[in-house]
Amino acid sequence: MKIKKRYITFALSLSILATCQMEFLKFRKNDKKQRRQLLEQGQQDVRFHTFKIGNQSMHYTITGSDTLPLVLFVHGAPGSSSQMLDYLADTTLTKRAQVATVDRPGYGYSGFGTAEPSLEKQALALKPILEKNGTGRAILVGHSFGGPVIARMAMDFPELTGGLILVAGSIDPELEPEYWWQKPLDWPVFRWMLPPAFRVSNQEILPLKGELTKMLPLWSKITCPVTVIQGTKDKLVDPGNAHFATIKLTKSSRLEIDTLENKDHFIMWTERNHITKKITEMLELTSSDPE
Repeated sequence: MKIKKRYITFALSLSILATCQMEFLKFRKNDKKQRRQLLEQGQQDVRFHTFKIGNQSMHYTITGSDTLPLVLFVHGAPGSSSQMLDYLADTTLTKRAQVATVDRPGYGYSGFGTAEPSLEKQALALKPILEKNGTGRAILVGHSFGGPVIARMAMDFPELTGGLILVAGSIDPELEPEYWWQKPLDWPVFRWMLPPAFRVSNQEILPLKGELTKMLPLWSKITCPVTVIQGTKDKLVDPGNAHFATIKLTKSSRLEIDTLENKDHFIMWTERNHITKKITEMLELTSSDPE
């Protein structure tokens, strides 16, 4: 009986481990699959880049002419660059901008499975993309956890940031939810059971309130135009985050709060045409502003 229980436990452990490694739980597509999807959508000019900054490996996908300004999409948690491919295929954008989507640290092909809890270090890891691509300062588009990342980029690198679009961004430390199960899931006895993308997500969300608190005195450094897009029925990021933006972004040259009634957290995809419109408006605004 003891031997049977041991085998059952071993088999169950292997089953959990195998499930965690299944590709669909990695929330990513390799370069070949990304290229195929973009080609099928009519996008011919597709490039992939990998670079290292310190010990961090970074990967991103980019389309459009390098003579145009850059629009960089930054995903949430969990996620990867592959979630934003429809934007890279959109000629409404690629006629006006070079469009890129990045794997944040720990996701996709940027050191997959190893979390980077510091927003400052995440912002620094994305800096070379802004330095290498586009003309002038970049438009940064961040969804969910990507929101505070691009805000930190604008705080630390204002000379590279032309405008921000925060889509359901979690930026107010007081509105950051704390769930009882988050810390236990990071205990070694349970951590190994989580798919790597979920483990990274938990490990960066756990310290997020503290990271957002560190940013409180830095919001006055953001002087570029900002658009905040927030659904009123968002169950994952409190809609009150949009109000926080109105309080903190007093130095922004133009702040727009775009509230979408009865829309949820996934507006990045369900309201893609609307968000594309807001990006093109930001491009037009920043192209007419002196740098």
